[in-house]
Amino acid sequence: MAPAVFSPEQISALSAPLDRAKVQTRSQAGRSLAYLEGWQAIAEANRIFGFDGWQRETIAVQCVAERERTLGSGNRAGWGVTYTARVRIRVGGVIREGSGAGHGIDADLGQAHESALKEAETDAMKRALMTFGNPFGLALYDKQQREVTSSTAPTSARQAPASQRNSAAAETTAQVGLEPLDPATIQQILATVRGLPRPELEGFTKAFRKRFQVPADAPSIADRICQRRHHEWIEAFLVSHRSVRPADQHRSVSPAQQRQAVAA
Repeated sequence: MAPAVFSPEQISALSAPLDRAKVQTRSQAGRSLAYLEGWQAIAEANRIFGFDGWQRETIAVQCVAERERTLGSGNRAGWGVTYTARVRIRVGGVIREGSGAGHGIDADLGQAHESALKEAETDAMKRALMTFGNPFGLALYDKQQREVTSSTAPTSARQAPASQRNSAAAETTAQVGLEPLDPATIQQILATVRGLPRPELEGFTKAFRKRFQVPADAPSIADRICQRRHHEWIEAFLVSHRSVRPADQHRSVSPAQQRQAVAA
């Protein structure tokens, strides 16, 4: 008999319903689509399989479209780029693969290619991970979403004693990652982020602002990194962007530039 790949705890986690608090929605072609963000899928893989318990490999990538286009209401000149990718996920002896596509639109052709490539790899990774179970979005393929549950306390909890309500509220807060980070962890995160090569640092800052809706007039994101959900998202971002292109390795970044990028 072949040895078991997953522990009973992992099987339980993979079989559990998907927490609706982790589901995002977007409008596409007049329909509302539910999905998991890439960082959330990576965070779930780290939680269930362990940080060293799974591997991701991009086995195919191809640019399938590149054309000039106008951008925004000002009709600025720009580019539209599309990539396809195939990603392989390995957990012990279990191998799953997924295909995905990504689209990049930018005034700079290089940035459009980068955005499209990253989106294609992330899309393919999510499709491969989805085959492992509900926590990776499998439950969203059921139109009735019967395996998607809310993490909020049921109505009956409102009539429960105060101590029980407080406990339920604390549990709900923990589930959506709102627990505050300790100062030492925050400083460690900032030190790691500021050590990124400049292109990745700028990409991180832009992505963090978009993900957590940091106002455009906020001078810095440093003071916004304060909750567990921020830590989990940053860890996932660093995992998915851990490869540094050779061209980036030769770009020197001064401490002042690093501080400026995080403050951007």
